[in-house]
Amino acid sequence: MIIAVLSLFPEAIRPYLEQSILGQAEKKGLVRFLLVNFRDYARDRHKKVDDRPFGGGPGMVLKPEPIFEAIEDVESQLGSFRKILLSPRGRVFRQAMAEDFAREERLLLLCGRYEGIDERVRMGFDWEEVSLGDFVLSGGEIPALAVVEAVVRLVPGVLGNEDSAKEDSFAREGLLDCPHYTRPKNFRGMEVPPVLLSGDHAAVRAWREGEARRLTRERERSGEGGAGHGNVTKETNNPEERREG
Repeated sequence: MIIAVLSLFPEAIRPYLEQSILGQAEKKGLVRFLLVNFRDYARDRHKKVDDRPFGGGPGMVLKPEPIFEAIEDVESQLGSFRKILLSPRGRVFRQAMAEDFAREERLLLLCGRYEGIDERVRMGFDWEEVSLGDFVLSGGEIPALAVVEAVVRLVPGVLGNEDSAKEDSFAREGLLDCPHYTRPKNFRGMEVPPVLLSGDHAAVRAWREGEARRLTRERERSGEGGAGHGNVTKETNNPEERREG
């Protein structure tokens, strides 16, 4: 699998991709990460990638030309990619989406910045817009990393134990995972449930299934299982983020 991430800050993404499961997956040749700074495709001598919005208003908007040319260059070399735009307009990211994306040979994720992306970028390509929820971020890099990790751990051979992914929260009928315990049996008066020490595998499976369903019901009753609609990426009052270009 090839995963391309288009960002103005690829140097912020690379260190995370080199760690733990993601780093091992790349070393094994199971996935290739391609980080593209679309500023490299800006044509003016200042490498300007944003400009003021038509019609006025605050903030800066990412220009279409560098993004178009970056995507076209990547696809001319490697073939067509399934394209994901991290956007507050998108569907909230779910485990089922990660499973779907993990079947692809090539994924491309675009990270927005500042006030937003010129609408013609949306119009010019076939995007699937994805959001992590209703909260504000300064860019799409953190959501992109969340999507990448959720997808890569589902690629065959990435996890040491393939059953780990099957038992994760939301992997089975949208259920949360059950509680887990390890040694010591008693920690500060908090004891491991006796069934987990019983050696009765059928009873353990039944307990885990029941706990998973209980936790899922509690989450739904609390209203925290509902879907949000957008992790907004726009400029803030941080002077570094307000700079032009």
